[in-house]
Amino acid sequence: MQHTRTWTDIYGSAHASFEGRAGGHPWLVAAPAELAADLPAALAALDGKGGVELVVHDGLTPLVAAVQQAAPRGVLVIGRQALAAGPEVTVPDAVVADAGGVEYAEGGTFPAWTAPAGLRAGKRKGQSAAASAVASLDVPVMVTTAATLRKMLEEWMDATPHGR
Repeated sequence: MQHTRTWTDIYGSAHASFEGRAGGHPWLVAAPAELAADLPAALAALDGKGGVELVVHDGLTPLVAAVQQAAPRGVLVIGRQALAAGPEVTVPDAVVADAGGVEYAEGGTFPAWTAPAGLRAGKRKGQSAAASAVASLDVPVMVTTAATLRKMLEEWMDATPHGR
């Protein structure tokens, strides 16, 4: 896919858009900064239709906003380990003051989640606040690692009609 644009949002999160061949679906990849270094190269090497938006976020509010704006077919959350499912998560209420001068409230309870059926997401279960936040928006989500991002996204695209 071709990297077409980079920008920051109101929360100070970095975004990058990658475009593939015509058709396909929009996808979103979400990662914390410490796990994001190799993601642009993995997305640039991806062969597929549609587009992928990468959001490098700190906290859940920027992630939720990115999902709402992008309306993706699915979200791949980058974690330290791949997870197939996770429990409900409660994030303590807090006020976040980012470097851009925007203050916002964050926190709440987010639902349990399960990776889409048919994908080889493994068997490991674990807590992922980001995946739970995505699941609260009724968007399919899976947790993978930076090293397996390309493989998992291609697998998900292949399992989706008109996906790749």
